[in-house]
Amino acid sequence: MKLGARIFKTGIAIILSLFLADILNFPSPVFAGIAAIFAVQPTIYRSYLSIIEQIQGNLIGALIATAFVLTLGNNFFIVGLAAIIVITLNLKLRLENTISLSLVTLIAIMETPGGEFIEFAIIRFSTIILGVVSAFIVNLVFLPPKYESKLYNRNAILTEEITRWIRICTRHASEHQPLKGDIESLKEATFKLDQIYMLYKEEREYFKKNSIAKARRLVVYRQMITTTKKALETLKRLHRYENEYSHIPESFQEVLQQQLDVLVHHHEQVMLKFIGKVRPEAICMDGQPCLDKKELFNLFLEQQKKLADTDRAILYHVMQLVSVIMEYAEQVEHLDTLVTSFLSFHKDDREVKIETEREI
Repeated sequence: MKLGARIFKTGIAIILSLFLADILNFPSPVFAGIAAIFAVQPTIYRSYLSIIEQIQGNLIGALIATAFVLTLGNNFFIVGLAAIIVITLNLKLRLENTISLSLVTLIAIMETPGGEFIEFAIIRFSTIILGVVSAFIVNLVFLPPKYESKLYNRNAILTEEITRWIRICTRHASEHQPLKGDIESLKEATFKLDQIYMLYKEEREYFKKNSIAKARRLVVYRQMITTTKKALETLKRLHRYENEYSHIPESFQEVLQQQLDVLVHHHEQVMLKFIGKVRPEAICMDGQPCLDKKELFNLFLEQQKKLADTDRAILYHVMQLVSVIMEYAEQVEHLDTLVTSFLSFHKDDREVKIETEREI
């Protein structure tokens, strides 16, 4: 089992909230700990938005609780009615994420009204806000998320897995069922890439120079993900049409294998180029040019004439395979262009820490 930064941050936030509540002699510090659990967020920017929303939501819960207790009492039917109103107001104000903690505030205030109810309500509200603030401090100070590093590393590992399978498939060395299972895992991994990209996109830069670099990095990473998805689509076509691929002339199989070898090597080089492991002016492979789409298309047309009269089904599937290879090549070339452009503007801002973690 892997313990992530958010798990540690949640624990630290609970400790800090309970510690501060104890120092301030709040009567029920447990509510600060509960609030801290709800307020921990994956990014600093989300934490900033969360603290604003949580204050608004908890203020609604506190005001409704106070109004109901002072006018109608704290009968459990009244508590339920107050909860309905709190939920409705939060939804109307688009504060859906604060509903749970607003209800905690409501019940915490309405549970035991006494002679000094207003003072009691203020203390309970302050206790919960203390938990929210503690979570914000922890998000800001402890273990700040490094989503760029995670985004690149996940993408690099995913690309490595896909290109390895592509090489295996073109040599007829893959087993059908294991590859099918891996393709599903790789597909799920691409969804996680999109999620990490959105978290990285939400991170804010506070200096104009960094903001410009961040904007350009976002373009590169978006294209990096698109290229990885196209590589996965190529692998899926190779897997789906492995039978048809094995029945086309061997000479054309060798051409497809060579072209895909060049293409996946180019893709890997571009990934390394972005982190400064390959020179920006580096060529694709051993002095050879990158995939020649025109040559590949002309060779396919030659095969079309040979297969047109014998097996149209194979021809149709081979056409789809050639098409996705050419699309993959276009995405790799576009990624290469973006990476080269980025490095020309940000020569000193191109290294991304590569972790030793090898999980997708």
